[in-house]
Amino acid sequence: RCRCRCPALLSRPAGALRAGRGLATGPEMHFGFQTVTEDERREKIYQVFESVAKKYDVMNDSMTLGIHRVWKDIFMHKMNPCPGTLLLDVAGGTGDIAFRFINYIRSIRERQLQRKLKHHQNLSWQEIFESYQKDKFNSLGDSQVVVCDINREMLKVGKQKAQHLGYSEGLSWVLGNAEELPFDDDKFDVYTIAFGIRNVTRIDLALQEAHRVLKPGGRFLCLEFSHVSNPLLSRLYDLYSFQVIPVLGEVIAGDWKSYQYLVESIRRFPPQEELKAMIEDAGFFKVDYENLNFGIVAIHSGFKL
Repeated sequence: RCRCRCPALLSRPAGALRAGRGLATGPEMHFGFQTVTEDERREKIYQVFESVAKKYDVMNDSMTLGIHRVWKDIFMHKMNPCPGTLLLDVAGGTGDIAFRFINYIRSIRERQLQRKLKHHQNLSWQEIFESYQKDKFNSLGDSQVVVCDINREMLKVGKQKAQHLGYSEGLSWVLGNAEELPFDDDKFDVYTIAFGIRNVTRIDLALQEAHRVLKPGGRFLCLEFSHVSNPLLSRLYDLYSFQVIPVLGEVIAGDWKSYQYLVESIRRFPPQEELKAMIEDAGFFKVDYENLNFGIVAIHSGFKL
């Protein structure tokens, strides 16, 4: 297992194109409810997240009434990583998944240490103290999380949060495109993307890249806004989304348009079964999904076998 921080994980410059996999301008596609070219969409989405980066966490709390935190906790428990896991978190610029991963691994390691000490009743105070000190300096074991995001501003905010919250061990930040990841094949145990895949210009390419960088036996996990099946709840959700969220965006972040796009992008995103089929087309097996809050969000899971 690779124990180094970050450089050894990288195989080529972020954003470099491999032969035969160039990102063409391509056909027209959607940016929210507008029709644009691929290049225009990519540029517009970059501008959206550059604009909202500093207020992103505050807006997430406001838009979801704080429930996004619960969704991310459920997501982490579904992953259930063990010590030694090498995680790639794509579009995770502000660090929410990375920090949860580190906390989760630390808590497992702490429980392991307590069990170990419990079964050795005859240890001296000195031996117990040394065990805790050793664990303190190696609280993640060989676990690593690499946060990869295309947007410099989002990464900047994430790094500032990590510094403020005291996260440094086992954490790396990489500028990179989900459609053209700057990593070698078969590198990671788990690939996560939370509330990011709907902002990828070519979802099919992003899924192929996820499959490529995972080790055989590796797991793909995606948390994303999805489609509500209950007609009454769907109408209420639409009313809240289109009438309230852009107003919150204007009041809190001074940015109506970006939050209008974020709402529209949710409505344009493929429903659960369609996304499941796309994940299978990328080569994943045992693909399934779990709806949270009646399908407001869904967790998709698949394995590279």
